[in-house]
Amino acid sequence: QVQLVESGGGVVQAGGSLRLSCAASGRTLSNYAVGWFRQAPGKEREFVAAITWSGANTNYGDSVKGRFTISRDNAKNTVYLQMNSLKPDDTAVYYCAVSILNAAWSSPGPYNYWGQGTQVTVSS
Repeated sequence: QVQLVESGGGVVQAGGSLRLSCAASGRTLSNYAVGWFRQAPGKEREFVAAITWSGANTNYGDSVKGRFTISRDNAKNTVYLQMNSLKPDDTAVYYCAVSILNAAWSSPGPYNYWGQGTQVTVSS
């Protein structure tokens, strides 16, 4: 079993940046594809970004393309989400998840384990 812990959330003004981290324990993260999703109050869970085992392939949701970057450091067992040019619409709880299937999945189904989430609030 994999335990995932997200960190790096907080409150930031519009136009600012944050970097989220997803740290894994229990298993080596390099054996998993990793995705980020978010959910705002009253809204459905939304795909944000995903990355394959080696980092060779990435995938982004349309609303974050060009602003967010997903990366991974397998030596540190951590995946990052760099978020730039943040907007109030980016306000949500952000979750990381891992899949044993090696693809940058944009749907939640293939993901086997999920973290507890970290809150990101962007003020206008």
